[in-house]
Amino acid sequence: MRARQGWQGWLRGLRRTGSGPGIAPSPAVDADLLLRVMCHEFRTPVSALTSLTRALADDHRPLTGADRRAVSALARDQAVHLQGLLRDATAGAGVLTPMADPEATVPLAGLLREAAALVPAGRRRVRATRRAASWPVPAGRTRQVLGNLVENALRHGPAGGHVGLYAALRGPGLSIVVTNEGRVDDGLLVALRRPAPVVGMSGLGLWIVRHLVAADGGALRAHRLRPRGVALEVLLPAVGPLR
Repeated sequence: MRARQGWQGWLRGLRRTGSGPGIAPSPAVDADLLLRVMCHEFRTPVSALTSLTRALADDHRPLTGADRRAVSALARDQAVHLQGLLRDATAGAGVLTPMADPEATVPLAGLLREAAALVPAGRRRVRATRRAASWPVPAGRTRQVLGNLVENALRHGPAGGHVGLYAALRGPGLSIVVTNEGRVDDGLLVALRRPAPVVGMSGLGLWIVRHLVAADGGALRAHRLRPRGVALEVLLPAVGPLR
């Protein structure tokens, strides 16, 4: 991932078309919703581990030693994340249960690399300013937010289209943008405003993202790109020094 300082104006030029209302974390989540959320959240680390192990086994694209170490580190992080989800499910808790203690923070750069690994190499675009790359973010929640947004971008963008991840400081906080070459449609706008998830899996990922972002005092916004494309922007306030 290369740090860039010259593209922040692109962020300022985004045309906002919708934003989700804040969602206050609820102390109790019904069993059906908890099951759907856990099943949904398992998909991202499983997909990531599948992609990473496929890269390690690909004889047509030899990896250097440094590449293998990087892929192995990403696979380890995703495995730890999956173990955490399984532990929460076994304990009867879940990704929507507020934590008693503040979550440990990590630099954003590593989580951007993990999320980018979900996108085929020729289709990903990753840019972050130096300050944004080193910005401390809640490790678990930000990993889930990025994973959900990237999975949505892959699912709803055109086949073979590019997926972008961009990060920069914006005002007093952090802006993280995930783009695809699809379009802003009514379904997206409804999902951004829906106070509760519908039955089934449709729109559940965005509902989870909104819930997690709200837990950190942030916001989720949608923007229409020109000449085509859609961007989902996460705005997070400062969370203090790295722990």
